[in-house]
Order: sequence, then structure tokens, then C-alpha cells
Amino acid sequence: MNRIAARSVAVALRHGRNFNRHISTAPVVSTSPKFDAADYLHRQSATAFGSWRMMSTVTPSIQTPPPPAEKEKDTKESSGSDAKKDVVVSNYWGIARPKLTREDGSEWPWNCFMPWETYEADLSIDLSKHHVPKTFLDKVAYRTVKFLRVPTDIFFQRRYGCRAMMLETVAAVPGMVGGMLLHLRSLRKFQQSGGWIKALLEEAENERMHLMTMVELVKPAWYERLLVLTVQGVFFNAFFGLYMISPKVAHRVVGYLEEEAIHSYTEYLKDIDSGKIENVPAPAIAIDYWRLPKDAKLKDVITVIRADEAHHRDVNHFASDIHHQGKELRDAPAPIGYH
Repeated sequence: MNRIAARSVAVALRHGRNFNRHISTAPVVSTSPKFDAADYLHRQSATAFGSWRMMSTVTPSIQTPPPPAEKEKDTKESSGSDAKKDVVVSNYWGIARPKLTREDGSEWPWNCFMPWETYEADLSIDLSKHHVPKTFLDKVAYRTVKFLRVPTDIFFQRRYGCRAMMLETVAAVPGMVGGMLLHLRSLRKFQQSGGWIKALLEEAENERMHLMTMVELVKPAWYERLLVLTVQGVFFNAFFGLYMISPKVAHRVVGYLEEEAIHSYTEYLKDIDSGKIENVPAPAIAIDYWRLPKDAKLKDVITVIRADEAHHRDVNHFASDIHHQGKELRDAPAPIGYH
């Protein structure tokens, strides 16, 4: 230990001599305390001994750079909302959507539907057609739908925006249930469906797009959302059971539901024409989906939705007629693409 202390003093004195060679000869007033060799020797000895003990027990603190994940997180947070818009998800499987554009060359903004799924609604369809119930089951289906309209009229009255939103949450169920059950039947029996699986799923998707459009126009309150959950849960299970028992009655019920939808949208248009409901600009999703003009209004949207409901009416009454003739849906060509 004495050797270490002596060596430290020698080094310090040597440095002192070297330092003195470069200092000026001008008198300088020193503000530091006078150097005490004995005190310096004592402190150097204590420091050397303490360092030797700490080396065996304490790991020196080394400041390491933050991990890459934290750096990336800080970068994303600092970039703001613009970075969120430009997020590119790296996919190991190499799945990437091709670059899609509108007809005017602008970027396609939707992921919920593609450009080739858009269409121009057929507005020439007859809206006044009605299937007159003749058989007992047809009358049951017709009376059931009329009965279900009563609480709907009481609750919504002439709030046709909210009524349409509720109607579409129900109308999108039958096509999905029917398509799903036909799909399972096709798998069980090793039979083709005649295109009806796709036709019914197209109907469900079309009704869902109606709902996505109405949500842009009508912001549902909390109790309306609760009502949607309740009605959808009850209707899905009831229709599932009905389709399992009698597909012809199930399709007839949907046909009459679509007739009521046509009536509701017609009343909706009357209130728009009378000024009771403001004819606001059409949502962007509706303009792209139905290929409407850029300056389309709410009236244009309701008009094309009503035409879609008329087509769904025809498809379901047609499906019920096939069953009434003792045949299966696969025996008749499915109206694929018939909105």
C-alpha cells in the first residue's frame, strides 16, 4: 500500500513540474487552497483501498442506449398524426393490397369494399309489386311481418333515419344465415348450391353497406345501440331456427320485410321532399359504392337504397316460390349480382 501511495505522489509531483513549465511568470493570485502533501497522500491511499474493495462487490453503472423498440416508439410519438396515416404494416406472408384508384386516378380510400364491387343501382325496378298471400304459411309470414311493424312505428314514429338504421341491422341477417346454412348443406351432401350461397351472401353484404351508410348520416344514441344488440340477438336466433324448419317460410318473411322497407324509404323520401328532413350531402362511402355524382344528396342515397330493397324483395319471393314448387334452390339459377 505504501508503494502505491508513494508512486501516486511521484506522479503528481512530475505532473506539477510539467505544468509549471507552461505557466506564465506573471504574478497570479491563487484562489485554491494550498497543496498539502500529507493530506494528499492520505486521500490517495484511502481511494486506492476503497476502489479495490468496490471492484469485487459493485458493478459499475454503465449508461446503455435505449432498446430499438423504445427508440421506434419515441419516433412514432414525435411524428404526430401524419405518421399514423403513413403506417405500413410489414407482413411476413407477403400479403399486400394492390394499388387501387378511382376512375379519376385518385387513391381508393376504402378497405371495406373494392372498386369492382361498386355498381349503379337499377332505378327502373317496379316498387309497387306485392306478393299476395294465398297459402296458410304465406299468410302466417305476412301477418308476422305486419305485427312486427307495430312496435317499430310506436318507437321510431317518423324518425326515419333511426328507423332505417335499425331496419338494416335486421335486414343484413337473413342473407348471412341462409348463405351459411346452404354452405354447410353443400358440404354435407357434396352438392353444388347453384350459386345461391354467393347470391345470399351478396344480399347480406349489400344490406351491411346500407347500414354503414346510415351510420354516417345518423349517430345512434346509447339506448338505440342497446336496442340493436337486443333485436339482432333475438332475430338472428329466431330466423336461424325458422330457416332450419322451413326455408320457404323464411324467404317469404324476408320478402315481406323488404316490402315494408320499400314503404319506409318511400316515406323517408316524402319527408325529404317536404323539407321535414334536411337534404344533406351524401356521405363519401355512398358516392363511391353506388357510383353517385360528387354532388349527390341524401335523397339520391335513399333512392338507390330503396331500389336495392326492391331487388331483395324479388330474390326472396323467388326463392320461396322455388320451395313451394317442391324444388331446391340449386335447381334454379341464382340471381348473382342482382342488387
